[in-house]
This record gives sequence, C-alpha cells and structure tokens, in this order.
Amino acid sequence: MSMFGGEGGGFDMNALLAQAQAMQEQLQSAQADLATKTVTGSAGGDLVVVTMTGALEVTEVKIDPKAIDPDDPETLGDLVVAALRDASHQAQALASASMPQIPGLGF
Repeated sequence: MSMFGGEGGGFDMNALLAQAQAMQEQLQSAQADLATKTVTGSAGGDLVVVTMTGALEVTEVKIDPKAIDPDDPETLGDLVVAALRDASHQAQALASASMPQIPGLGF
C-alpha cells in the first residue's frame, strides 16, 4: 500500500496544472490592466510632473518654465529624476495592489 493513497488519491497533478494556468491568466490580465492605468509623480512643488503607465512607460513630462534656469541645468535634471522616481514608486505600488494574491505563499 502506498503512502500517497495509491491510484486516484492524494496529489492531483491535473488540478495543480489547471490552477497554475488560471494564475498565469490572472497575471496576464492584471499586467494588461496596468498598462491602461496612469500615475503621476512630481518634484519641486510640481515644477516637474511625470506621467507614466502602471507598466512603467513614461507618457508625458511637464516642466514649468520657472524650473528652467540656463545657469543651473543640473537642478532641472535632478527634478526630472526625482519626478520619475516618484512616478515609478506610485506605479510599483499600483502593480502590487493589482496583482492577484497567491494563496499559501506568504510574500
């Protein structure tokens, strides 16, 4: 007699494969949905505003003319990087909230 209950009992590979397929479809659906959502990040009190999709694709960068100082291009560059980082963090939070939860995995 087998420890696993012999034929027809215990571990069901077909059920596991069906569950994995369903999870993959949920992930693909969530990723497609993220690509349609947008987030914005900003820096310098909205002197620079970046819009990106939940899939991390930058769609727009707005720069207030007050942020453009010909004698200090480094500050504008820093503001753009900060706004991109802010938008990226928001997109990652959106992705975390949108992804299906996998039961039994305590991540």
